Amino acid sequence: MTHDNDRVLAINPGSTSTKFGVYTRQGAQMVRTIRHGDEELERFRGRPMIARLGYRGGLIESALKEAGYSETGCGEERFAGVAGRGGLLPPMTCGTYLVDEAMVEELKQARRGEHASNLGALLALRFARAAGVEAYIVDPVTVDEWQPCARLSGSPLVARTCIGHALNTKAVARRFARELGRPYPELRLIVAHMGSGITVSAHRGGRTIDSNTIEEGPFGPDRTGGLPARELVKLCFSGKFAQKELDRKVFGDGGLFAYLGTRDLQEVEARSAAGETQAELVFQAMVYQIAKEAGAMAAVLEGKVDAILLTGGMAYSERLLALLRGYLQWIAPIQVYPGEDELQALAEGVFRVLDGEEKPKRLWEDGREQGPAGTGREALVIGLE
Repeated sequence: MTHDNDRVLAINPGSTSTKFGVYTRQGAQMVRTIRHGDEELERFRGRPMIARLGYRGGLIESALKEAGYSETGCGEERFAGVAGRGGLLPPMTCGTYLVDEAMVEELKQARRGEHASNLGALLALRFARAAGVEAYIVDPVTVDEWQPCARLSGSPLVARTCIGHALNTKAVARRFARELGRPYPELRLIVAHMGSGITVSAHRGGRTIDSNTIEEGPFGPDRTGGLPARELVKLCFSGKFAQKELDRKVFGDGGLFAYLGTRDLQEVEARSAAGETQAELVFQAMVYQIAKEAGAMAAVLEGKVDAILLTGGMAYSERLLALLRGYLQWIAPIQVYPGEDELQALAEGVFRVLDGEEKPKRLWEDGREQGPAGTGREALVIGLE
């Protein structure tokens, strides 16, 4: 049975912060961000991400108590569900997923890589067990709804892998549809999430049918985006860099940071306004690449686009938005949703389940991988303790 005052605890762990909040159907009751400084990062350096679970969980518990909540919620109004950010899991369709033993084991093993988002489901499970309710993840980063032709890279040696900002892009698309008074599946949209990473995606029929991946597309604050393939091959075998070092230069020390020594877009704009030619060139180039990717998604949608939605932290930049409008406004009307409210999106996914609007999914459905429709890929064998 659901109640109007149901509360959902939403948890979003990142590399240098843990964001969490308590939500009702009317919105946020509290939101907190815990920053993780250099001392903590050094303490856990070289250890698997799972090693940070108890530490971060303890910080969340302390902050909840300081705000007047118990670990389970508050008195009789305990949490009705707990949501965590989805981590590096197998390819999945969008939706709200139960955190079960299979998902926990997959995240502990980190078969698809180590990332702070892998802690989301595990932290959610900790607090859900205390409250006696279910834990969920919503639209994880491995949501994969691409159409088949989008999967080919140009070589069978290298497959395109769908990893992106599904949680925020899906939430923004649904929000726009509600505001427009039309069902999301009826709309053809281009959504550009512009944060520390940039994902530009094409939406049709309620699915994200194509997007750039974290290894492709525009460069951002600290990621290179797509690079000339033959030059990258030469660099790999030049002997100048070890694999991990080169990987860091592509993903973490690329983009704005590589050119200008900063990941801060506001600093870049200030330096540009002060007359620094290189800062202006790099800023213009990044916006240019974002616009090119959006133009590519317009082609994916055959030029029939209802709207272009711009979101993420960089969408607070008026100059960036003005430049993008100049490039893109001929395609479709542009709507801006600055920032990202992934905690709200997590909570909304749980409320859709609680209200019967959506049926929760599981990582492994009927013994098969829950992934792109029609792939029929068998699940990996997972031994549960």
